[in-house]
Amino acid sequence: MQQIFNWKYLILLLAIIIAAISLYKINEIVKVMEQEEHQKMQMHINALKVILEESDQSFSGASNAGFLLASKIIAENKTIPIIVTDENNNITTTANIDTIKIKKKPEFLQSKLKEYRDLHGKITLDDGYNVSYYYYGDSAILSNLKNYPLIAMFLITVFIVILFIALRNAQMNIQNQVWVGMSKETAHQLGTPLSSVVAWMELLKENEANQPYIHEMEKDVERLQLVADRFSKIGSIPQLKEEQLIARLQKMVDYMQKRAPLKVEIVLQHEEPEVEILLVGPLFDWVIENLIRNALDAMEGEGKICIQVKNEPRTVTIDVSDTGKGMSHNKYKKVFQPGYSTKLRGWGLGLSLAKRIIEKYHNGSIFVKQSEINKGTTFRIILRR
Repeated sequence: MQQIFNWKYLILLLAIIIAAISLYKINEIVKVMEQEEHQKMQMHINALKVILEESDQSFSGASNAGFLLASKIIAENKTIPIIVTDENNNITTTANIDTIKIKKKPEFLQSKLKEYRDLHGKITLDDGYNVSYYYYGDSAILSNLKNYPLIAMFLITVFIVILFIALRNAQMNIQNQVWVGMSKETAHQLGTPLSSVVAWMELLKENEANQPYIHEMEKDVERLQLVADRFSKIGSIPQLKEEQLIARLQKMVDYMQKRAPLKVEIVLQHEEPEVEILLVGPLFDWVIENLIRNALDAMEGEGKICIQVKNEPRTVTIDVSDTGKGMSHNKYKKVFQPGYSTKLRGWGLGLSLAKRIIEKYHNGSIFVKQSEINKGTTFRIILRR
């Protein structure tokens, strides 16, 4: 996962460098082409001047050659769009502009005139009798090159987004494989000693004096079997069943209250006696147990844990609040990351697994609703019907 994380930023940096070099080179090409087109336009105007001057004189061999050269220069301009107006700004001539668009939209030509005026200004041609103004725009190639940076930035952004989604999915798949593999192996490893313990308990039952101890051992074995069952369900297709939520929560509260410090009170608050909802029972119990255990660690032996259930038409909301040491706002999301733990001996997997169970198996959500330093924390679970 660390390698994937590093590769993310390496590929991102590489993409930014390639983009920066490409945009710089394109900008240089655009500048050169702008200068060349400006020079071509100046040659076009100079050629027009030659033609106007030669038309007023008798043609000698030299002058006829100049006339032909100027005509050739004008004829060779097939890329730069030009609009010519008179002194009153009436359009008299156009070149290299889409005539079909002009016929369909008369205002098209006026919009192009304004565009060219703003882009390059005007070039004045005075032949001694009349004054004409020449306006020109960018050739199609130059115009496309100017738009290229925007297109390139869009494509690069799409590439980066796709890249991050792909890498994120790859990272999540790796995490999922780790969770599933670890869970299945844990369930497998618990199975053998549990079977052996059950067999030994059957032998101990033959002695009546062992009955009080056997009863307590059965509770612990049942608990271990439940834990093994939870681990075995990780990675499997969830089998949601309609459950009585209040009854399950009350059972978990009773179980954890017996194992909590004497100065810690765990209470369940609800408006309705029963709330039916689809659950994967053992896994959901695991989530609640994790939240209660974290609350117990945060309170350090004294305080109150309150589990509040709110039943609504489309959702069921469960708030697990404690009066512990709380956390800062920047840790709200970090607590669900694998490996993150504030405990010296913690693995940082409890809340990560809880999030996975609620979101993937129950199509719900779990998050830190609120938390204040030295006042407590509230985790919220939302289950959708």
